[in-house]
Amino acid sequence: MEEGAVIETTVCIIGAGVAGITLALELERQGIDACMLESGGYRPDDETRDLYRGENVGVPYEFADGCRSRYLGGSSNCWGGWCRPLDPWDFEKRDWVADSGWPFGLDELRPYYARTHQLLQLGETNFEPAYWEAAIHRDDVKRHPFPSGTVRDTISQFSPPVRFGKVYRKHLLDAQHVRVFLFANALNIDTDADARSVTKIDVGTLSGRRFAMRAKVFVLATGGIENARLLLASNKVQSAGLGNGQDLVGRYFMDHPRIMSANVHFTPAWRRNKLYDIKYHYQNRAVSAHNTFISSQFALTQQVLEREKLLNARAWFYSVFRGENTKGSEALIRMKQRLLKKDEPGFSMASDLAAMVTHPVDTACFGLARLLQPRPLITEVKIQTIVEAEPNRDSRVTLSAQKDFLGMNRVQVNWQVTELVKRTFDRTVAHIAAELKRGGVADVTLDEPLEGKPWPAQLEGTWHHMGTTRMHDSEKQGVVDRNLKIHGMSNLYVAGSSVFPTVGANFPTITIAALTLRLASHLGRVIKGDETSTTLVTSHGLPMKNDVPAETMPIAASTMHMPGVALQMAKK
Repeated sequence: MEEGAVIETTVCIIGAGVAGITLALELERQGIDACMLESGGYRPDDETRDLYRGENVGVPYEFADGCRSRYLGGSSNCWGGWCRPLDPWDFEKRDWVADSGWPFGLDELRPYYARTHQLLQLGETNFEPAYWEAAIHRDDVKRHPFPSGTVRDTISQFSPPVRFGKVYRKHLLDAQHVRVFLFANALNIDTDADARSVTKIDVGTLSGRRFAMRAKVFVLATGGIENARLLLASNKVQSAGLGNGQDLVGRYFMDHPRIMSANVHFTPAWRRNKLYDIKYHYQNRAVSAHNTFISSQFALTQQVLEREKLLNARAWFYSVFRGENTKGSEALIRMKQRLLKKDEPGFSMASDLAAMVTHPVDTACFGLARLLQPRPLITEVKIQTIVEAEPNRDSRVTLSAQKDFLGMNRVQVNWQVTELVKRTFDRTVAHIAAELKRGGVADVTLDEPLEGKPWPAQLEGTWHHMGTTRMHDSEKQGVVDRNLKIHGMSNLYVAGSSVFPTVGANFPTITIAALTLRLASHLGRVIKGDETSTTLVTSHGLPMKNDVPAETMPIAASTMHMPGVALQMAKK
């Protein structure tokens, strides 16, 4: 790139993670010119990674190193592949959950969820536990009984997981309408005099080079923390930041809190079941059918949630192996992550090899247990629970006074987790324990309740950064509208989990992809001047394009044989 260059395009996408790449592939399919800015390159590097760092001022929380990946593919470079659509009631207004409710329901996203299965390389669009139990047909993969009806089991499917920067790199290289700029950092969103329309994006590299990107439409897709950061930092016209007239940008920051608790003592008949134990069901061929890996989790029924006014939650068993949580086992896990090319900063291969040599028994026992999964090496079984975050205005992302190498203010993250979350942890595990005993599966020894006490040190997030540019039909209650356009602006949209008003208890990637496919359809109509047109729907509920069900169309297959150089690198 030449210093001071100005690039012209139709759509400028800031960020090349799940949302950004999904949108780029869809715009390519629609024949719409687009440019995508990616802060990193093809692999992690320390200088780019440092741009993510900031201050934590709330509940002890890690949100930078090892939690996100600032290179092509974004956080798909370090996700585990869990996929399940949100539950229908996750979209609804609940009188006991403040600021809950989406502008639309599950039916609006259903056809787009169906299309994510090709994008994420999932199996068929079936999440019924009975179907998968029958398809797997193994004595050690069986559903538990649920005699009282207070607890249900749910199915998640696993993506391989798809690393978007690798799987779709050739599609982007071959694209006719999409160009990707690597090592290109968005520094500022420039607008007209009244901040109603974006005019350009100021872009910089770590080597000091500066250029600009002009477009008709701009889409911010840099993640739940960075989306808020860039809007807040773009304060030349509006001092509080773009889209922040109601002081909502950065507020309602959410992550899924996670805790391990209780001790499970199985009856002999259920001791070897793999279906609900994360150590046995995660990407395990024994828990798969039709070339699809699946897992099962426990959840409370909708009736119980409504009666006790609880948040949604998911729980599963967690077998603890001999040698686990020791220096040797942790070093062995990091060695595996290196083989998977996952982002694990702060540790060297030499130090990890030394740790394994220094602690040979712990390392060998844990390695043997993970490889062969012998039951005698299990020291205990816990229940791991992930709870829906309650929307909370005081949980927020703001700008720190500290600056990064590019001169941008770093972030300050204040993650706050409410008392309702504690009560949901307590009641969810208690109901599961009672149901396991009623069904003759296990006796469970419960921990002391969390409610009314400080959070224990073991509380952790799941690195799902959500809610900071929440969606609502009213500009007084949301940053973006139902079409993900920032209220009061004509051409700036936001993609990704930062727009989630409520987050359910399911992993967000599949919903990010579904929302982005929906956004791509909307942008296609806007750009082609058919903003008011509606999508035809087949009798099966699938959207149609040119009389072809959208689910049957390849997400980006049209790019496979198209000529043209699409991937550009701004000099690092």
